Amino acid sequence: MSHDKEGGITGLMPYQYVHVLDLTTNITRLEVGPQTLVLKSNERLEAGPLPMIVVPPGHYISVTDPVSHYEAGKACELKLGQKEVRLHQDPFPLYPGESLTLAPEYVQQRGQYQKAVRPLPVIKANHAIRLRALLDLEDSGVKRKEEEMWQLPGPLTYIPRADVEVVKVVQPFIIRNGDSLNLRAIQDCYDNDGNKRVTGEEWLVSTPGAYVPGVFEEVLGVKSKITLTHDAGLHLRATRTLTDAYGDSRLAGDEWLLTGEETDSYFPEVGVEVVKQVKKTVVSKGQYCVVLDPVDEDKRPCLGKRVLKKGLCTFFLHPGERLEDGIQNSHVLSADESLVLQATGAFTDDMFKGKPKRKPGDLWLIRGPLEYIPPIEVEIVKKRETMPLSKNEGIYVQNRQTGKIRSVMGPCSYMLNAHEELWEKPLTPEVEEILRNGGGIGDGNIRKLAYYEQSINPSILMGRNRTKIVTYRCPGNTAVQVYNYMQKTARVVLGPDLIILGPHENFNVLSLSAGKPKKANALKSLCMMLGPDFITDILEVETADHARLKIQIAFNNHFEYYRNDDESLKQMFAVPDFIGFACRQVGSRIRGAVALVPFDEFHRHSLQIIRTAVFGINPVNKQLRTHIRFSENNLVITNIDVQSIEPSDVKMRDSLSKSIQMAIEIATRSIENAAAHEADKIEQAARGQLERQKLANEKDAEKERANLLHLCAIAAAVESTGQAKAEAQAQAERMLIECQSEIEAAKLKAEAEAIEHQAKLETQSMVRRGELNYLRGHNELYLDKERRKAEIEVNKFQEMIESIGQETCAAMAQAGPDTQIRLLQALGMQSVLFTDAKNPLNLFNTAGGPVGMETDGQASA
Repeated sequence: MSHDKEGGITGLMPYQYVHVLDLTTNITRLEVGPQTLVLKSNERLEAGPLPMIVVPPGHYISVTDPVSHYEAGKACELKLGQKEVRLHQDPFPLYPGESLTLAPEYVQQRGQYQKAVRPLPVIKANHAIRLRALLDLEDSGVKRKEEEMWQLPGPLTYIPRADVEVVKVVQPFIIRNGDSLNLRAIQDCYDNDGNKRVTGEEWLVSTPGAYVPGVFEEVLGVKSKITLTHDAGLHLRATRTLTDAYGDSRLAGDEWLLTGEETDSYFPEVGVEVVKQVKKTVVSKGQYCVVLDPVDEDKRPCLGKRVLKKGLCTFFLHPGERLEDGIQNSHVLSADESLVLQATGAFTDDMFKGKPKRKPGDLWLIRGPLEYIPPIEVEIVKKRETMPLSKNEGIYVQNRQTGKIRSVMGPCSYMLNAHEELWEKPLTPEVEEILRNGGGIGDGNIRKLAYYEQSINPSILMGRNRTKIVTYRCPGNTAVQVYNYMQKTARVVLGPDLIILGPHENFNVLSLSAGKPKKANALKSLCMMLGPDFITDILEVETADHARLKIQIAFNNHFEYYRNDDESLKQMFAVPDFIGFACRQVGSRIRGAVALVPFDEFHRHSLQIIRTAVFGINPVNKQLRTHIRFSENNLVITNIDVQSIEPSDVKMRDSLSKSIQMAIEIATRSIENAAAHEADKIEQAARGQLERQKLANEKDAEKERANLLHLCAIAAAVESTGQAKAEAQAQAERMLIECQSEIEAAKLKAEAEAIEHQAKLETQSMVRRGELNYLRGHNELYLDKERRKAEIEVNKFQEMIESIGQETCAAMAQAGPDTQIRLLQALGMQSVLFTDAKNPLNLFNTAGGPVGMETDGQASA
């Protein structure tokens, strides 16, 4: 088959069509096969050949711009912009100008009309199809306006229309028992029950089953029935003004509580919001709670009020109510505990005798042992415990009413009163550090720091408790000055003793000189060394011939004092830096004396010159004094020692060191030579002894080697014979073990077969016995069954005869056969043989029960 665009021959098969354009008239006509189409010179094949459109049953197709009345060779009217729905029919072609409406996801292609064929919408039961009118129309006698929406319930097969748009298939909502569907009207409408609903109105549908929302119904959700128990409730809120299911009027925003005591279950209402589920608050024994903003009996909140609930009790918290600090345990006080209470409102205290009246702001103390639950007018300020104080322990206590501070010392147990509190004693950081180091701080090379280690308090190292009494262990043979700022007095404590600071006392910190040479304020100390002690210092002096020397001196010192004389004790602290003062006084005297003598004389008589300059000459006996005393602080220097003297000039010090080194080298060389000679002598003797020892060792080694070779030969012989013997013995044992194993295996196999055979016999015997027992029991049951059936029939006939009676039987014997038959049928029996008085009554046969004989008016014998 072939065709040309203009002219030519086109063969059309059955169910094919083409569009031919007449170029002269510009009119397109339809040609349908089967035929052979010969195109004229003024005709052109516009489309085709194309297959005809086949719409299967249950499907439809939409045609755009349908032809109104088609006449071949004439101009036809096209309904432009309109659509036409065609259902199942014979195959049909598309007229010129018509086109198929394809789904948006498809691209229209020639001949692919199958993509435009769609199945008819099938709406299941309990479903609906929602439609929208594209134009004003009439549907099933109902006039529809443009854009009007309606829906058709299933089950049905919807026939589409060109002027109606399918919006969607509405799925049903399944309402179960105890659930309800919350609906809202989008605009004024009638619900499924025919009730009129206004725009925005909400309602519930609780009928179990499938519910299909209407066109103007919006599903807000599914609400479930809430089951309430005795310890569960609901916090509800009205979203609009209404009357609830219990007949109470509620304003918009009202909140209320619904508990299990009022109803067993609650179905959510329209206009009522379930805020939350609440549990019953349980206050156990020994507990309490305070409810804020409680609700009165009329369900009105009392803002600002507080209600105390004591255990044992249970209650629900109404909306707006809340617990202050939750459920609290009652305060159980032991014998050494107490509570400080303060009244926040006026009330009568029933806890004490006399029932005192408390005013707002009153403070009082209660002591244990007791269990206490504070009323709502009482605030617990703090809980206190008895503070045990051992010996030399104490605390600082301040009275808040008077402001006075006092110290309480142990051993005792002290409980603060209601108006008392612990007071923190402030100390400067310098004093804190001095106490942590035992009483003094300074460079690590200061000798006196080691003396303070015995006074270090381990508890202060971890941090000082500011409320506890400050104590310091004054070392032996020392003195500490304590100043009272309230009384403006000072006291001196002599060691060894324990210093206890009062609330208004503080230590007098001494700034002493230390080091070599002495530096001012190098040592901070609380205690003053009373002596006897020594002080070391390095002085730089200059002789009369201008030779500069460094002298290291050490002098003994001590203080003169009287223990019971406060003035003499305080005079020791008149000079804050007694070390620097003593070193300056002694140094000035030595420098003055050395400046008057030349270097040679000072070098020969240095100690005498220094001692004379320091102590002086007694004018009475013209002898050297043994001590010197300073009246400013009663410091006494008893002795002085010159530890070293060296020139300050570098050249002089170098020449002196060189001469000393030469002397040392000469002595060292002589010692080294003597030592080398002695070492050579010892070395030669050691070498001779070593050679003799080597020869002896070699001799002993040869002897041991000969013994070793002899033993090796013996061991080799033993090894060769022993190996052969061991292999033969092992082979014999292996064969013996294998034979024994085969014998044991044969025995075990025989035993296993015997056991298996015996088990089979026992199994078969048990099976046979079981079958015999079963048959015996079955036969016995069958015989028992037949025996009981016979007994039942006998008893039945005997009871029947007894129920009929002798007179009736006699009457029956005398009556005619028809009467007998009717009487027996009335009794539910078949024809039974009766005889007269001469013949016996026979009502049984051997196996079939009563003998039934059907006769036509006569009884057979």
